[in-house]
Amino acid sequence: GSSIPAIDPGALQDVVALAGQVAAQVDELLRNVHCGLQALTALSVGCIQTYRDGVESLGEAADLSIRAMYALVARCEELDRAMQPVPALAKRIRDMKGTLERLEGLCK
Repeated sequence: GSSIPAIDPGALQDVVALAGQVAAQVDELLRNVHCGLQALTALSVGCIQTYRDGVESLGEAADLSIRAMYALVARCEELDRAMQPVPALAKRIRDMKGTLERLEGLCK
């Protein structure tokens, strides 16, 4: 007299079959999760590469802008130096104009 009942072989086969189905479903689920993770990883890598390329491009653009600004400042300084004689020249022209007006007045 044992108190443990006898195991039904049909029930045991049903449990084995169900365990096999559960294992197959778990395998399918893990494959789907794996594929999903690979897709997300690829997307993340693409986003990071795009971000990196954008940062590099921004750095190059900023560098070019700074160089262009320095070149513009240098050209403005050159223009300023070239324009230094203009006020004196303007004064001479005004003096000449005044002299011409006086001569014109004498000739009338």
